Amino acid sequence: MKVIKALIILISPVFVGWIALFLGAYGISPLMVLKILLNETVHIFDIGEIPEKAIILDIRLPRIILAGLVGATLSGAGVTLQGIFRNPLVDPFILGISAGAAFGCAITIGFLSYLPIQFMAFVFAVTAVIIAYTVARTQGEVSRLPLILSGVIVSAFFTAMVSIVKFIVDPHKLQSIVYWLMGSFCLADWKAVRIAGLGVLAGIFPIFLMRWRLNVMSMGEEEAKALGVNISRDRLLFIGFSTLSVAVATSLCGIIGWVGLMVPHLVRMLTGPDHKTLLPLSLTAGASFMIAADTVSRTLTSFDIPVGIITALTGAPFFVYLMKKGGKEAWGK
Repeated sequence: MKVIKALIILISPVFVGWIALFLGAYGISPLMVLKILLNETVHIFDIGEIPEKAIILDIRLPRIILAGLVGATLSGAGVTLQGIFRNPLVDPFILGISAGAAFGCAITIGFLSYLPIQFMAFVFAVTAVIIAYTVARTQGEVSRLPLILSGVIVSAFFTAMVSIVKFIVDPHKLQSIVYWLMGSFCLADWKAVRIAGLGVLAGIFPIFLMRWRLNVMSMGEEEAKALGVNISRDRLLFIGFSTLSVAVATSLCGIIGWVGLMVPHLVRMLTGPDHKTLLPLSLTAGASFMIAADTVSRTLTSFDIPVGIITALTGAPFFVYLMKKGGKEAWGK
């Protein structure tokens, strides 16, 4: 039964992405979508320059792929951080990534408009994690609890800085800051897809290769040390790769919460806590969830709803259900 569930999760991004291609304000039939894709890949059909071609290839397809890459990134980072901290409440933004990226966005829109938002959001997201790690480092070691607490402190600091920027910035620029903080894929293009792909390759792929170590680290520090695992080194590597990938994703689409917290829980409940399978399944499940959420955000009304609102509306009820029904079982206890 678990094998069937795993296969369904693995192929789900293709299925969900296919449905998302012909849904939208401008309806396109599945047959026309297929003709357009075949025309671009194997040149079976010659359909000419029709409006549907531009909608599919230049608007919907890059947006769907970007949503999938971001969803996979957030979910994969969530699995990783939950494993190394042995805490099911940890998500990719616990170390201050979101707050740092938000501050980078705010000061760019408010005062440094000649700089790209993505670059500054990335720089301050990484800076926030470096500060959190430095603050937590005591006597040459970094323990789980001090690192989480330092992440909370850094997040509070950067959140306060964002509030200051929002208070003094021009009202027209304030609107852009608030919209970015909600998270959206409305500006997706092929350049953003390439950047997100590089982020996945540089951040998530190394984690995928080392995923077996997460099983050892999730047993606890004493057990891991007894098995010869260098906890400090491996924790630093996992945090570094997770931060890199999430910072790139956040810089492209803004802050999208709950995905890295909710999707790993759901996959863990369905397939078990073994990270050898949990990580790849969480990547594909995260991609499917994000594509579905973004499709709802752009088709629910005549205007684009920030996808961060959709994920929050979905995640909060799920978390209540998780606490009531499957919390202990989902974590493998």
